[in-house]
Amino acid sequence: MRAYLQLLETILETGVAKEDRTGTGTRSIFGHQLRFDLADGFPLLTTKKLHLKSIVYELLWFLRGDTNVEFLNENGVSIWNEWADEEGNLGPVYGHQWRSWGAADGTSIDQISQVQQQIRTQPDSRRMIVSAWNVGQLSDMALPPCHLLCQFYVADGHLSCQMYQRSADVFLGVPFNIASYALLTMMMAQATGLKPGHFVHTLGDAHLYQNHLEQANLQLTRETRPLPTMKINPEVHSIFDFCFDDFQLESYDAHPHIRAPVAV
Repeated sequence: MRAYLQLLETILETGVAKEDRTGTGTRSIFGHQLRFDLADGFPLLTTKKLHLKSIVYELLWFLRGDTNVEFLNENGVSIWNEWADEEGNLGPVYGHQWRSWGAADGTSIDQISQVQQQIRTQPDSRRMIVSAWNVGQLSDMALPPCHLLCQFYVADGHLSCQMYQRSADVFLGVPFNIASYALLTMMMAQATGLKPGHFVHTLGDAHLYQNHLEQANLQLTRETRPLPTMKINPEVHSIFDFCFDDFQLESYDAHPHIRAPVAV
C-alpha cells in the first residue's frame, strides 16, 4: 500500500487550498490513479487499522439495493447515520441506482444483474459499467455519489475493475473505497468463474481535510506491513448470495487506528 502513502505525500506537498461544502477546507490535487494487483494480497491499509466489518456490511447493503440505514445499524455499522433522515432514509443513493435505476418506460434497471450476466456471456464487452450518477435524482439523494462509476474488464481468465471517484476524502474515505471495490471485484470474479485481476482507482478531486493533516503526517511515519489475505466461501456462485460470514480476513497486522473527524 505504498502507493496510498505516496498519494498522502503528494497532497501534503503539492495540494492547493480549497473551500468545500462542509466549511472545513481541504488541501487538494486533481487527477490521480492507484492500481492494485489483487494477487498480491487484499489491499487493506496496514499503516492504520480499518474496521472491516463496516466495509463488508456497507457493500452487502449496496448490493441489496437498500437505501435505509436500518440494515447497517442492526449489524453495528453507523457510518451513514449522519446523512439519514428521521426514518433512516437516504433517498435514491448507491443501492437504488445499482439495483433499480429508473428507465424511461417506468421500469427499473438492475445494473448489477446485467453486469454479472455480461461478464458471463459477453466477457469482451466494453459496456460492463455500473453507474450511480443519476443526474435526474441527485437532488433527492442525502449525499450525491462520490464513487460514481465502475467498469469491469476480462482478460486471460481474470476480472479487473476500474472505479472513478469524483470526490475522494483521502484520509478517511479512500481506504474504505479501495477495500470495498477490491472485495466487489473478488466477489464478482468468483460469481462469474474468473480469478481476481486488478483494481484500478481513479480519483478526481483527491483531498485531505484541513483537520486531517496532522493524522496524515502521523500515518506517514509508519512502515507498511505485508498485506492480509481475504478468503471467500467458494460455494457462493452469485453476487447476490454472499453474506458476512462468507468472508474471512487472515494475517491482518496493522498499526493502531488513527481517529479523525468526519466532515458532514
